[in-house]
Amino acid sequence: MKGKSMYRYIGNKAKLIDVLIDEIRSIIGTTGKVADLMCGTATVSSGLKSEGYEVVAADVMTYAYYHAMVKLLINNPPVYGKLLEKEIKINESAGDDGYQKVISYLNSLQPKKGYFFREFSPGGVPFNGTPSRKYFTSENAMKIDAIRETLYEWENDELLSEIEIALLKHDLILSVNPIANISGTYGHFHSKFVGKSLNQFKLKAHFEYDLFSEFQSINHTVLKGYAEDLAKDIEVDLCYIDPPYMKRQYAANYHILETLARGDEPEAVGLSGLRPWRDQYSDFCSKVRIRDSFKKILTNVNTKNFLISYSEDGLLSLEQLVSFFEDFGKVHVKEVKYKRFRSNNSPLGQEINEYLIWVKK
Repeated sequence: MKGKSMYRYIGNKAKLIDVLIDEIRSIIGTTGKVADLMCGTATVSSGLKSEGYEVVAADVMTYAYYHAMVKLLINNPPVYGKLLEKEIKINESAGDDGYQKVISYLNSLQPKKGYFFREFSPGGVPFNGTPSRKYFTSENAMKIDAIRETLYEWENDELLSEIEIALLKHDLILSVNPIANISGTYGHFHSKFVGKSLNQFKLKAHFEYDLFSEFQSINHTVLKGYAEDLAKDIEVDLCYIDPPYMKRQYAANYHILETLARGDEPEAVGLSGLRPWRDQYSDFCSKVRIRDSFKKILTNVNTKNFLISYSEDGLLSLEQLVSFFEDFGKVHVKEVKYKRFRSNNSPLGQEINEYLIWVKK
């Protein structure tokens, strides 16, 4: 099975999915219930679903929650019946079904000078008085504003179900990311617009039909929240943990995607315009707190098997990890060569060791 990455994402396991599935299969067999507690872009969750496992996916980031909902819970696109009944003009849009008509309608909206134009484009004047930012061209930012504001209105008017809004937010994020003027994360933007950032923004339908899947009927679960808090309510055959490895906080590095997912207009802080992100701070990015976070999960999830992905670049060494995990069960380690994520011209080498650590209680 070939893993598919939706966009460049720190720690994405698209290139390791086959190894991960093989490892999980060797531990619990070809069927069972697996938790993916920090699912990110849901690459692993989607792979597990394709292989016939029942999946419990979770993440503290809203955009990750929506990605997982789309990949695990939707087998056919929703019909958007309530929206089409209320917004008659959408029915005049091109498309074979309600979903395609909604996408077509959103693309036809007149551009607006809204929050994204003000805070993230060269044509805007940031509220905090800093120089204009260049995450998106002014034209693209205005198109994004028109769509995001319309989605907010529909959601606020209760014209969309959670599944319906999840799919449209998923589409919006995947359509925005290719034209962002960045090097891989949203920690900052390029000083000049380069490459695909000059392309014209268009909302695209990213839902992939899986008409022949024999696993559509399996009941998957998607949760939003900290893995440490959700752990006590999870009972599975195996719990997969893919935590942040370093001090880089996902909430800061993907702040714009989180804003698109939430549909809010937070204060854009500093030169980079980061949203206030402390409410999604990960203790796994702290050398002081990381052990406590692992302990909460390893103690509270009802399972006999934990599979942890970790990197040799991580805050803890392999020796420290093994010593710590031995307090919870028998530890097995597999090392896998892996291509390093690099969002800029990093002097670090291309390859890195990824550790797959199985803790058997």
